[in-house]
Amino acid sequence: MNIFRTQNAAGLSDIRMAYLMEDFPEMSAEMAEQIRSRLPRYYAEHLNRDFFAYIAEDSSNIIGSAFLTVQEMPPNTSFPHGRTGTVLNVYVSPEYRSQGIASQLMGLLISDARAMGLDYIELKASADGYQLYKKLGFEDSISSFKPMKLIL
Repeated sequence: MNIFRTQNAAGLSDIRMAYLMEDFPEMSAEMAEQIRSRLPRYYAEHLNRDFFAYIAEDSSNIIGSAFLTVQEMPPNTSFPHGRTGTVLNVYVSPEYRSQGIASQLMGLLISDARAMGLDYIELKASADGYQLYKKLGFEDSISSFKPMKLIL
């Protein structure tokens, strides 16, 4: 098995869709197709610029992934360098789970995030992933600000 940061988008749409289908089982076929059709453009425009994909593969198939998006903002006291990261799509195919693959993917991602000079990386942990992230040093986020969003 190989674990590395990929330089090309081959297979990324498939591993993204596997993750989404498991995380959102109620997703309609129409929505899945809409998402899948938009992924190649996203990867072409962002891969290895502000989006980094870490993959695990066996002899010829991608069996795991972890994605890192990098954002640059005006610096403040929480991010004095103005660069932060968000972790997405930490996924390992069911038959390969409990073998340390997600830990290895995240270890490489964290190492790269440090090398990129990011102030921090954040993620939203599932119940299944929570203990792994705690073991890797992630802490629960506590803020006096209330997260909000406007769906457009």
